[in-house]
Amino acid sequence: MRYLPHTDADIKTMFKAIGVKDFEELFRTVPEHCRYSGTMNLPEPKTEWELNDHMSAIRSLMTVTPDHTVLIGAGRYQHHIPSTIPAVMSRSEFLTAYTPYQPEMAQGTLQGLFEYQTLTARLLGVDVANASMYDGASALAEALLMGIRISRKKKRVAVSTAIHPHYRAVVDTYFRPTEFEVVELPCGENGRTDLSSLKGRDDLAAVALQSPNFFGVVEDLEAAAAAIHDIDGLCVACFSEPLAFGLLKSPGACGADIVCGEGQSLGIAPSFGGPGLGMFGCRQQFVRNMPGRLVGETTDLDGKRGYVLTLSTREQHIRREKATSNICSNQGICTLTAAMYMASLGGTGLRKLARLNYDKAEYLRQGLQDTGAACSFSAPTFNEFVVEFGDDFGPARKRLLEQGIVAGLELRKFYPGFENRYLFCVTETASKETLDRVIREVKK
Repeated sequence: MRYLPHTDADIKTMFKAIGVKDFEELFRTVPEHCRYSGTMNLPEPKTEWELNDHMSAIRSLMTVTPDHTVLIGAGRYQHHIPSTIPAVMSRSEFLTAYTPYQPEMAQGTLQGLFEYQTLTARLLGVDVANASMYDGASALAEALLMGIRISRKKKRVAVSTAIHPHYRAVVDTYFRPTEFEVVELPCGENGRTDLSSLKGRDDLAAVALQSPNFFGVVEDLEAAAAAIHDIDGLCVACFSEPLAFGLLKSPGACGADIVCGEGQSLGIAPSFGGPGLGMFGCRQQFVRNMPGRLVGETTDLDGKRGYVLTLSTREQHIRREKATSNICSNQGICTLTAAMYMASLGGTGLRKLARLNYDKAEYLRQGLQDTGAACSFSAPTFNEFVVEFGDDFGPARKRLLEQGIVAGLELRKFYPGFENRYLFCVTETASKETLDRVIREVKK
């Protein structure tokens, strides 16, 4: 397999065209002390088949391989991806990094983004959704900044400690160099965010909750939205598992003003943590403060349907000081993948899949409770839950790993004091036999 297709004749032709005689002259502008003059220590070249064997050998050294069953979610979820998704997405019409600045040349791309926006708006229960953000964490940070822009005079936002720790870290990174302050709201004993400290406050531009939250607990978004609106704040609902809205009432229908989160579950493989897809939507009245880009449908002079970038309030398109975001790239390929996934399953398919995830998670949770483990929180959960073991779970976890099962995420490194508490996640990819094996090992 050739990795550098240029022949010596090709290279000489290019040198002649740009007026240089060799590579040394080509790189003459690079100072000597910046160049590497030694010989690269590279292995001998391999054939395609030898290289495949070499990569397989490296894969076998991994602690967790694609053959393992992973019972950990925490922001990245194992879901079956219909074969139609990669088959259609790999077509050259879709698999492109091209940014649709010229609508007359990018009608197909724009239509795909428009369809994604429509499906996302329906799933999240919002009036309008943009054509994606970088990932769920940056989408949350952008949502809070959007809340400050809308409120204008307020300098503080509140964030639940039950939001994914990585999301909160990104929010801190965004806000640390600014004049704005982030206030944390504690988590109650039932696993839901304690909103009692909001009473009487008038300085919060926005309050952010995650549902289902990092513990898998479903927040009471309707009550939360009412409490936040009572103090004249914006309710920001974020998520890391959008599949939950196939079963649960959508955040927008619960009263959230801005909805944002991670769309990896919608047909995108976990891939060692990336890439992700930042989903973002809001009420119509706030659309001009929304970051990212928005594709709209219109008609041309002949009355034919067409698509354009209706809003694109990024610094690449307007004056820097007027930009609502410095996000320079949407996740176009991931966006179209998610649109294909949602269209493939439809509303009925999403409901059935969400119910299957819920039922399997409840099966394992009940089985672990029967062994003597205690469920840490009493509020309803979706496909993740936290259990506390009376004895050290480490030996059982090691035995399960040897059997190809990665069971539970230890929480004490994220939440000090959560000793012997583990976050479990069950999706449709886990078989009943696997769940029963976990329960048997815990009983030993």
